[in-house]
Amino acid sequence: MPHATASWLVDNSALSFDQIAEFCGLHILEVQAIADDTASIKYTGRDPVRAHEITMDEIHKGESNPDYRLKMLKGPEPVRRTKGPRYTPVSKRQDKPDGIAWILRNHPEVSDGAIGKLIGTTRTTIAAIRDRTHWNISNITPKDPVTLGLCSQRELDALVAKTAKKLGIEAPTDSRLDGDREALIEELRRERQETLRRAEEALKAETDLISATATILDPFSSNKGEV
Repeated sequence: MPHATASWLVDNSALSFDQIAEFCGLHILEVQAIADDTASIKYTGRDPVRAHEITMDEIHKGESNPDYRLKMLKGPEPVRRTKGPRYTPVSKRQDKPDGIAWILRNHPEVSDGAIGKLIGTTRTTIAAIRDRTHWNISNITPKDPVTLGLCSQRELDALVAKTAKKLGIEAPTDSRLDGDREALIEELRRERQETLRRAEEALKAETDLISATATILDPFSSNKGEV
């Protein structure tokens, strides 16, 4: 849940937007939107410390050095699946055709055998969905298998990358904002620095005002009685 984690870090740390974006795998503009409460969805913060993804010491290192890149704690070694059909809970089995249809539409280069291992289904079912001869084809709607809980994002990404490498094609990447990224980051940094400068000036002015008022009201002040 990168957006929820970013929301927690924005509210509970002094990390830069750039550090949070890199740690959570988000674009810096998404972090900016979360900080400004202009995101389309309001996220409930998720504590990455309690989730054992990072320590407070690591966060403090990042706070003291804006150029420091946060390191996520190494998670437990994933359980290796043994040979045999992938087990899918009964509640998820009805979602398999939707997940298969999504892969066939978005990643047609992936073989039926690879899809079968990823989703836990048969070549016959995959072929029926591809040929639209499946008995329930009218009710099948392509849906991301990760969202359906049929596989993890890491497993899907690994499969797509492996297939692309095997076929000698370039894995799909999103480069729509590459040309503008540096300019956007610099602009956001300037805006943040300007906001901090104004806040510091306002705080100093308020402190000076309180100090002056306290001096005037001090009964032991040497200026007592002066106008």
